[in-house]
Amino acid sequence: MFLDYVLIVFAIILFLLGFAGCVLPIIPGPPIAWLSILLLKFTSFSEISWNLIIVLAIVTIVVTVLDYFFPAWITKKMGGSSWGVWGTVIGIVFGLIFLGPIGVILGPFLGAFVGEIIGNKQNKNLNNNPWRSALGSLLGFTLGTGIKLFSVGVMLYFFIKDLWPS
Repeated sequence: MFLDYVLIVFAIILFLLGFAGCVLPIIPGPPIAWLSILLLKFTSFSEISWNLIIVLAIVTIVVTVLDYFFPAWITKKMGGSSWGVWGTVIGIVFGLIFLGPIGVILGPFLGAFVGEIIGNKQNKNLNNNPWRSALGSLLGFTLGTGIKLFSVGVMLYFFIKDLWPS
């Protein structure tokens, strides 16, 4: 019984960390939130099925993979060249390292913008709009954050439902 309470406290801490990870990309939010559901499964009064655990694991994997591709993909869809896409990827890394959490938003935006400016000078391409490319990276970040929050919200529903069954 004591172990159940230890697991629940640890699961709650992991879930809060997972929720924070939805907006702080240095923390993999959905996988940590899923681990909290898995821990809850090992308590003696859990009613979560293994099928639900597996479905949530698949959703977590898909959401995590999509989150890494959205900024670059939407940058490309908004008319960005490969320069803008690479600028987005590099901007994510440098933004996180040098600007912390705010750099996760500004980094891809500025990276795509600078990448397109450099690419336009290199290729003498005046058709690319650096602002559209930068906006695409911002939209990609927003979309990725949204799907992470939604998936963790679904996990929160099952987490609470299992802790306080009706």
